[in-house]
Amino acid sequence: MAPPTLATLRLVLRPWRASDRDGLWRMQSNPRTMEFLLPVADRAASDAVADRAEAHFSRHGFGLWVVEAAGVTDFAGYCGLVHVPYAAPFTPAVEIGWRFDPAFWGRGYATEAARAALAFGFDRLGLAEIVAITVPANRRSRALMDRLGMTRDAAGDFDLPTTPEGHPLRRQVLYRLKAGEVSAGK
Repeated sequence: MAPPTLATLRLVLRPWRASDRDGLWRMQSNPRTMEFLLPVADRAASDAVADRAEAHFSRHGFGLWVVEAAGVTDFAGYCGLVHVPYAAPFTPAVEIGWRFDPAFWGRGYATEAARAALAFGFDRLGLAEIVAITVPANRRSRALMDRLGMTRDAAGDFDLPTTPEGHPLRRQVLYRLKAGEVSAGK
């Protein structure tokens, strides 16, 4: 079964194409994009991100969609839902995540795409809750989580097991959103 495509007023959230790997590498090799994320070592590691996204769609029928802005770009970034792939006090869980090329920051694309992904998760998948995580210093992502109506669960903050001990990006803040709590505001 082909992965679903989602559409908003300005965006299309669609399955991955081979040509998206160039945009993904361009985005992930930009230090601004990766400021609060572990660096992607090389093109092969970047392609592995796309491979994992495609595999998640194959296994679960949803995942990280490529975000296309009609008439602007075929690859603004990605946004979607994934099963959290590690053990943590809040797992099992489905996480919403996003990553956008800085050339497309400040246009509201992340908010618009995230709302579409949340609606899919709650309305089509019937999820009871969706979580989001980031490092405490990532104000942009935390502001988006707030705009989406997510609630910070300070008691749920944790050390990301996939990040080396002592690394400044290991500590994560946890946000939660339950079905029916989605914010319609900006």
